[in-house]
Amino acid sequence: MTDFIQACIKANEEIAKALEDGFDTSLFEKTVVGAGGDVSSRLDLFAEEIFVKYLASFGHIESEESGIIGEGESKIIIDPIDGSANALSGFPFYGTSVAKVNQDGILDAAMVCNLVSGDIFFKAESKEIQQGKLFSTLFHEPSVVPNAEIGLFEKAYANPLLVAALDTQGLKFRAPGAIALSLAYARTVKYVLFMGTFRIYDFAAGLALCEGLEVIVEEDYVIVSKEKTVAQKIEQLIIEKKQ
Repeated sequence: MTDFIQACIKANEEIAKALEDGFDTSLFEKTVVGAGGDVSSRLDLFAEEIFVKYLASFGHIESEESGIIGEGESKIIIDPIDGSANALSGFPFYGTSVAKVNQDGILDAAMVCNLVSGDIFFKAESKEIQQGKLFSTLFHEPSVVPNAEIGLFEKAYANPLLVAALDTQGLKFRAPGAIALSLAYARTVKYVLFMGTFRIYDFAAGLALCEGLEVIVEEDYVIVSKEKTVAQKIEQLIIEKKQ
């Protein structure tokens, strides 16, 4: 395990430890519009501060909340709280995502953490993707569910026609509201679908963890599945709805 991945784990463990007994009321306060276009909460900024503490020595940080922080040849892309609306609503599906791009422009490390369950997924350099738990030293290949019955559809609420089309094809889904986490769990569901504006904070780490799966990335949608036929069927539905 690289020093960078170890630093990511330590940052996530500190955040998880701080939140394990619930959120201080001050963390719910909204502040200003962040670099990613959403209004940042004090929870987002709290998590960002911890990531900066642990990761600033590895390069400059590009955060969804504060934009560019620090300096260095490598770029570290972070979403301090993936699914912050979930977190601030008491819905237990939120986490963090971190991706590191080296001085040659190559993404050489990625981590996504579920702060609720403690699941962590990471990949460093050319090594295999690993899954484990916070506060544990045991890691393994990512869990796979071969005959999953549901997919995950992020931004489903904004795409009613596609929702209806998926239903006609029997492609059940849930819409949990944290895209990096959804991508990290792609091996345990039938598919992951995102419709909307592609933001690097949302996808850098998550897509890196989908290596070996069928991945379709276009300007306004992303599809990931273990099954090529499923990914192609969903893309065809999207194309038909655009016509």
